[in-house]
Amino acid sequence: MTSALTLRLRDPGGDLLAGYKPNTNAPEHLIEMVASALEGGSDVTTTPFRDYRGVPVIGAWRWLPDYGLGVGAKIDESEAYATLRIVRSTFQIVFLLLVLAALVILLYTYRQAVWQRRVTEAELTARQLGQYQLQEKIGEGGMGIVYRAHHALLRRETALKLLPPGKADPQTIERFEREVRLTCQLTHPNTIQVYDYGHTPDGIFYYAMEYLDGLHLGELVARYGPQPDERVVHLLTQICDSLTEAHGLGLIHRDIKPANIFVCDRGGVPDSVKVLDFGLVKHFKEIEDHKLVPVEGFVGTPNFIAPEALVNPLASDARTDIYALGAVGYLLLTGHYVFEGVSVAEVSEKHLNDTPVPPSARIGRQICPELEAAILRCLEKDPDARPQSTAELSRTLASCSLAAEWTIERRRVWWEQHRARTTTVEPAPSAEPESPVAIDISERTG
Repeated sequence: MTSALTLRLRDPGGDLLAGYKPNTNAPEHLIEMVASALEGGSDVTTTPFRDYRGVPVIGAWRWLPDYGLGVGAKIDESEAYATLRIVRSTFQIVFLLLVLAALVILLYTYRQAVWQRRVTEAELTARQLGQYQLQEKIGEGGMGIVYRAHHALLRRETALKLLPPGKADPQTIERFEREVRLTCQLTHPNTIQVYDYGHTPDGIFYYAMEYLDGLHLGELVARYGPQPDERVVHLLTQICDSLTEAHGLGLIHRDIKPANIFVCDRGGVPDSVKVLDFGLVKHFKEIEDHKLVPVEGFVGTPNFIAPEALVNPLASDARTDIYALGAVGYLLLTGHYVFEGVSVAEVSEKHLNDTPVPPSARIGRQICPELEAAILRCLEKDPDARPQSTAELSRTLASCSLAAEWTIERRRVWWEQHRARTTTVEPAPSAEPESPVAIDISERTG
């Protein structure tokens, strides 16, 4: 409802003809409107007030000096804001419809991706890649899918790593091929061996490597808990030997972590170590020339990354691998990461600034003093304070008083007792001890 109040208060000469004396019973805001008009003011009030009917209204007034008139008008608040309410309701409905449409599109896209992935895996499993018959998927990671395969002519099991067409952008293909070339340069018995490389006419790149019966160190700790000191010495020494060859060729691994270190009964030698996944390997010379700039914020796995690699990935050298190796040894001894936290940022901050708790204090038992000292030295923040080479670290480990206690007999007995469980391909519930920031996508080779 709209109403108006018109007041003729002055004559053309400007003399006041009539004074308006508001009714003391009139609503307060109406009195203010008239008083303001008498003073020659003009204004609008958008804050609802109640008129003489008790109905919320809003008002406006203006003095017209040419006519000696003051004009005031008021309108019911429900009428004044009706259009705004309609616009607001329409906007809310449209917004909700857009959100619903986005959710439907997202769900549809996700379902399509899942089905496409399942179809692709089914097609791969049922097909022949050259001389290789794919049998079952045994791992997957950022650099492809790993299948257990059978070579038709050689009659041997192999692990076949595939880069499906969906991931075959030029940068990923270059990194995939680089991994093959670099791994082929390494011939140490403790390094995974590559047999073959190729690609199919429809764009699936692959390479074949030895198939390993066993488990990686993350699974070892997850299933069997902290390991005996003497076994840790035995395992770390073999990793050192593998890395010594790589470092000697000017190559650093940059992603030493439990999932990339396999332990198996190989060629009748129980507890043989194989170092895997050289996808992040870089050459010292390339880093020194600054030819390789990482795309990611940092290169490696947060639970095992050295402080200098967090600050500047280009600063990585052999001592960066040694820090990661110390973190792996810490996990093997204690069943815990060196530093734990609820986010990558928190763990990274601790790697940069915090002093590790000695393994013996972490688990409340005595640990071989020489071994504990070697682990803590590997975890020094300053690379110059660490062992300066894996060969030096290997010699330090060999000098431990219990280095010879993990005998071939003890190793054979352990594998005889646990072989059925370690060689069964099963989805491990956790590759390593549970941690909110254990970012570790395993690519199993056995």
